[in-house]
Amino acid sequence: MENFNDTQKEERPKVNPFISVWLHPKQTARYMINEKSIGFAILIMSIGYIGSIMSGLTDSEFFTDLSPWLLALLCVIFAPIAGIIGTAISALITWLFGKLFKGTGTYSDLFKGLSLTAVPFIVLIPFYLIWLFTSPESLLDPNFMGSLPWIFWPAILASIVVTIWSFVISVGVVAEAHQISNWMAFFTIFIPGIILFILFFVLFFIILVGIIGVGMM
Repeated sequence: MENFNDTQKEERPKVNPFISVWLHPKQTARYMINEKSIGFAILIMSIGYIGSIMSGLTDSEFFTDLSPWLLALLCVIFAPIAGIIGTAISALITWLFGKLFKGTGTYSDLFKGLSLTAVPFIVLIPFYLIWLFTSPESLLDPNFMGSLPWIFWPAILASIVVTIWSFVISVGVVAEAHQISNWMAFFTIFIPGIILFILFFVLFFIILVGIIGVGMM
């Protein structure tokens, strides 16, 4: 009887992170933390960040001379690097600030959990691939004056929805990893963002004043 109970405890429902994270971010985050490795988290980021980098090509005039095939290849190559760096920084920030709300999550928990925020960006891959190959000028050139392709609005709307939903997932992940409320998780993410915004604003102001001062000499 004891063996039967032990077996039942060991049996956990299998979760597909690519699907379940859309509606059950906390459950999926717990599954990632308990059942999946860092390598699997990097795999998720490597796929999701392809869409993220592609959406970032908008108005990137530096790449106008590159072929669409080369740009697509570069997105695939740099996706794992960008994913690891971005998630590592996000995990560090939310791990440190989560302690302010007595969060209990480890850095590894947050790294694996926050990899799920890349999943929604997978949806953007076909939108931006179509845009890149059918009208690269309208995607890359900020000074483009021609008519916009049909894919423009679907891609923009999808980007907005995906960005919002990725943030929702991040709140759920931080809440589950740290075992805190959603509101505490929200402020764990929001407070560092405000601090960074103020720091960048002050830095920009100092540089601007310095440039004006040098120009007046």
